[in-house]
Amino acid sequence: MQIPGRLVRLAAATSVSLALLATTTGAALAVTPMAADGASGEIGVAAVNLDDPRKKDIAMQIVSSAENSSLDWKGQFGYIEDIKDGRGYTAGIIGFCSGTGDMLDLVELYKTRKPGNVLEKYLPALRKVNGTSSHAGLDPNFTKDWQTAAKDSVFKAAQESERDRVYFNPAVSQGKKDGVRALGQFAYYDAIVVHGDGGDKTSFGNIRKRALGKAKPPAQGGDETAWLNAFLDARVWAMKQEAAHDDVTRIDTAQRVFLKNKNFDLNTPLKWKVYGDSFEIK
Repeated sequence: MQIPGRLVRLAAATSVSLALLATTTGAALAVTPMAADGASGEIGVAAVNLDDPRKKDIAMQIVSSAENSSLDWKGQFGYIEDIKDGRGYTAGIIGFCSGTGDMLDLVELYKTRKPGNVLEKYLPALRKVNGTSSHAGLDPNFTKDWQTAAKDSVFKAAQESERDRVYFNPAVSQGKKDGVRALGQFAYYDAIVVHGDGGDKTSFGNIRKRALGKAKPPAQGGDETAWLNAFLDARVWAMKQEAAHDDVTRIDTAQRVFLKNKNFDLNTPLKWKVYGDSFEIK
């Protein structure tokens, strides 16, 4: 994969202009000097965080390649099946699960935004099956009704809101605190999507804690490459603790490829593989 070169050693006036632009346009621009090899140092183009709309769409596509074997993440609002991982039904754009509570939170939000919707009647059952793999009270029509709801713009917006609140925003926030750029923020996001951020040993927080035993993030004076390698090593360990997640290609043939190429900003074109399938964003 060939990474587009960066403009380096811009004139001082240009650097000042970028700093002023970042101040006035919000958090999406991180004015961190960039060197041509992707490391901090020489003055260059301001990095763009993962919450930039274009970068966020790229993140959604990469996650969808692993979750749905497709880059069309916007086509996944109606997706629902039991993938036999002990979490009950997995559904929607980010894999909301009936057994982990995030599906319950989503349907409750949908009720708040649109009372009387087609999924509201399943709330008692979703409360009962939370924490289990059971379908009790959901079958036989829950999957059909989910797909009906997925045609509703209100439900689609609710899915995106919960994705951001529970997964995306916390990942990007922690990434900024740790001083990592879009790639690192994405690595955090993908980890939270799969493992959640609870208290168990394979949660995002504990994956990060495990990595801290091997390296320091840039905000603590560490090297970004070394830190992300340590984080991805800890992530692979976490994946292998559970049979349903023992395939680590979403890390080793995707995120590590970007890291090896020093593509800290997730610049396109991007090429990677998940489960042996090849993907590309031009």
